[in-house]
Amino acid sequence: MKKNIFQAVYDCLMQADLDCKVAQLTQLQIDWSDDNFDFTPSVEVLRIPDPGRPKNPILVSPKELPRRRLGSAEGHAALMHSIAHIEFNAINLALDAIYRFQSMPVQYYLDWLGVAAEESYHFQMIREHLALLGYEYGDMVAHDGLWMTTYETDHDPMVRMALVPRTLEARGLDVTPAMIQKLRAIGDKRGVEILKILLRDEIGHVEVGTRWFRYLCSERGLNPFKTFQEVVEKYYHGDLRGPFNYEARQQAGFCADEINWLKSLNPTQSGI
Repeated sequence: MKKNIFQAVYDCLMQADLDCKVAQLTQLQIDWSDDNFDFTPSVEVLRIPDPGRPKNPILVSPKELPRRRLGSAEGHAALMHSIAHIEFNAINLALDAIYRFQSMPVQYYLDWLGVAAEESYHFQMIREHLALLGYEYGDMVAHDGLWMTTYETDHDPMVRMALVPRTLEARGLDVTPAMIQKLRAIGDKRGVEILKILLRDEIGHVEVGTRWFRYLCSERGLNPFKTFQEVVEKYYHGDLRGPFNYEARQQAGFCADEINWLKSLNPTQSGI
């Protein structure tokens, strides 16, 4: 008897133990490759104010995060810890994109399962690197803003695709080059290697969001550029500011109108 994909993904999403979550995600991939899933929608799709995660790190508002100098050992570890936190959250974001929206084409679920698997790989790489620096994921506080937007966009897959991959995760494309430079400056060669892998893969993840955002706009007869602007204006907390990695965003499917719009928001930037 085949497993229900939405129940299996929900169980993985709500799993709090790190190692068990990774193992369950691996099993999801195996079951997919073995054609062991049915896609019968759930009787009720539950809202999830807080997905499965370990009790640590303690979550605080972004304003409450302590500032640490990268030049110090603690500051170095804090940067890697913050990246680990983002990648762990990204696993849950991808799983929720599967569970939450149960009337999408089958390719949509394959795409987001692939994203979840890559985010898990990223998380494990950073977790190992963090251990070499003498820390574990959860040893430092982390911010609570990532899931908030996910929760606020759980009513509409089009809004979710615009806000999570195309806005929040796209910020990773913008800030990673500067982080690579900082790690290179302090001689962290492995950290540089890891972030290069993350940047390459995140371009693909944002492209997945772009593709399905445009698919949903097309289904509804909406202009993707205007709709993206409207969604960002309505749901994004704060101002969308640069610097922007225009080249990476183009590779991730941002059109010329969107790139020009981003340039208008940050007219002093010459481009990355």
